[in-house]
Amino acid sequence: MTKPDSIDGTDHLIAEGVDEEPVEPNRRDYSGRLANVVMWLAIIYSSLHMLALNGVSLSGMTGGLVDVPLLPQFPIETWNFRISHVAGALFLGFVLFAAHPFSDERPAKQSKLIRILALPLMLCALFSLGSALYFGWQISGGLMWQGLDAGIRFNEIWLFGTPLWIAVFGSIACGLLSHDARDRCSYHDLVLAVSAIAVAAYLIAIYGTLMRNSTGTPFAPIGISMAAVAGCALILELTRRVAGLALVIIAIVFLIYVFIGEYLPGFLSSPAVTWERFFSQVYTDAGVLGPTTAVSSTYIILFIIFAAFLQASKVGDYFVNFAFALAGRARGGPAKVAIFASGLMGMINGTSAGNVVATGSLTIPLMKRVGYRKQTAGAIEAAASTGGQIMPPIMGAGAFIMAEVTGIPYSEIAIAAVIPAILYFVSIYFMVDFEAAKLGMKGMREDEIPQIRKLIKQVFLFIPIVILIAALFMGYSVIRAGTLATVSAAVVSWLTPHRMDLRGILKAFSLAGSMSIQIIAVCACAGIIVGVISLTGVGARFSSLLLGLAEASQLLALFFAMCIAILLGMGMPTTAAYAVAASVVAPGLVNLGIPLLTAHFFVFYFAVVSAITPPVALASFAAAGISGANPLETSLASFKIGIAAFVVPFMFFYNSTLLMDGAMIDVMIAFATATIGIFLLACAVQGWFIGSLASPVVRVILVVASLFMISGGLTTDLIGAGLAVAAFGLHRMTSGTPTAAS
Repeated sequence: MTKPDSIDGTDHLIAEGVDEEPVEPNRRDYSGRLANVVMWLAIIYSSLHMLALNGVSLSGMTGGLVDVPLLPQFPIETWNFRISHVAGALFLGFVLFAAHPFSDERPAKQSKLIRILALPLMLCALFSLGSALYFGWQISGGLMWQGLDAGIRFNEIWLFGTPLWIAVFGSIACGLLSHDARDRCSYHDLVLAVSAIAVAAYLIAIYGTLMRNSTGTPFAPIGISMAAVAGCALILELTRRVAGLALVIIAIVFLIYVFIGEYLPGFLSSPAVTWERFFSQVYTDAGVLGPTTAVSSTYIILFIIFAAFLQASKVGDYFVNFAFALAGRARGGPAKVAIFASGLMGMINGTSAGNVVATGSLTIPLMKRVGYRKQTAGAIEAAASTGGQIMPPIMGAGAFIMAEVTGIPYSEIAIAAVIPAILYFVSIYFMVDFEAAKLGMKGMREDEIPQIRKLIKQVFLFIPIVILIAALFMGYSVIRAGTLATVSAAVVSWLTPHRMDLRGILKAFSLAGSMSIQIIAVCACAGIIVGVISLTGVGARFSSLLLGLAEASQLLALFFAMCIAILLGMGMPTTAAYAVAASVVAPGLVNLGIPLLTAHFFVFYFAVVSAITPPVALASFAAAGISGANPLETSLASFKIGIAAFVVPFMFFYNSTLLMDGAMIDVMIAFATATIGIFLLACAVQGWFIGSLASPVVRVILVVASLFMISGGLTTDLIGAGLAVAAFGLHRMTSGTPTAAS
């Protein structure tokens, strides 16, 4: 990740490789023609999204003079677009990701029986695909599709659904029982890829008829239910491969709940429903094709393309080097670099685990070198990287889902996120700074960090980010702003040694196609859960439970909502965690009288910090893998470092001006008092106050003072200030001479 760059006879630390895409342990590594084929599939997938989002087509561009058959015409019907979006990701995902991680110690092993089974499974998948295409041909010829027609029902069950199920479930079983070679795609994964196309072909054909309005009723064609079962199985299997078991297990629990809910007591009880009615509804805009997929097929993939273009121009390397130049000299320098670098990288990718891998491979070893314990080094990087999820303007995928669910313009959400994001990183900074002070750490030497004068000459690399922010503030749509920023990234690259020619642009689109698979799978899987919540009505009943708690104490209701949001987020990507929590928790908070934006920000924030909350903390576990520390110890340490940040959502609940809701003078006062409150809380947690160790009594007073300062209101601020002064006086009397480290 680093190399020495001799400048004026001095070796300076220069970050390299931050922009490189991490290679997952189960990611296939193709070569030769096969690699080119997969690359072009990824290029076509991502570039078609860019064209579709901007309403561009070859026929439209040429005024109808050039009309190539089979090329899509834009705009594409919404449901068809989302179905194709999910199907394309499934196809690419099964081609790129194997069922098990590859290992040099464990050679590829596939039994003869599994190899023999691959052929009939592929025949089943192709037969199902052919049947779906035949159904579409019949419908285009004028056949009125009737879900209750005996002949149609027979064909859907035996010519389409049954062979599809055999292909899907048989191939999933084969994948679980075999270990594949890394340089080629297994036959059973190709079967899954073809099955994904078969599901899409059938649904596009049937949803183009009046049967689209019959979903969720006894009149729906059984083929929709059978296609949905296969589609959900494919989504769950791909999610397992790219995001782990946690989200898959939660989704399966929710699916089981659909059919056992009638036997459960209290607010968990739900009406009885048949599998045909449920699955005919779950693969619609009430579930898989709902808000989560709507966002992943528009905003998310657009900004993934933007991130890929930035990576191609090595902006990530520049951001990390810039962070080293700014913060490397401070005490505990690499730890503070991690904070700045992760905040900047968050503007690109907005993923906690991705940030950890990108910046942590550089900062964690350096933190260990200057004296941090390995679990502390990993914890600092995890806590800092998690903040990238709430850093405007991109803020991870969750913010786009928030805009879709609430109807609040994304630009307003980004503006409202500014102060909470600053407070998060400020809290982490204080915790890190006080830790460095207690340990007597120093900053990095001048000859160890990049030269700021050299980096200033490349400040133009921030132009795409500036254009994105400016376009959003000027009232451009998110899609148009993202497109302009993407184009500007390609233009800016010509001012660097990494110029994006046609090959570079194609490489960026290919990178975007492969990068998008995980988040699309996660969003589709979250859509299954959201579908269960909406179709069973458990979300509304949970809202009633929160209302009941609020009658006793509104704070108790908020605390309960916090726990649920964190619990849902443990082991889950933030996007899925927020999508689920937004369906379960947020409506209840709104019913309590909490403003819509505040309620969703509350849930979103805790869904984000679940990445550093033990016992299952994805960001902390990723950091532990780099630092070599115990994952649980790292997650406990990251929780301690980020504990001040857990108070921030309660701050903007009690004082909505922190979300830019009010006059600017009120916003500035609220921000100042909140910052002081965060400072006092960090002092209490770390036990370091004004240059020396604080006594237990002083720490208790500081905690109380911080709570008064962050609650909002003149009276509480004055009380908090008075307690802080009292703590300072007591500290000076009991601590003696300060022992501040340099």
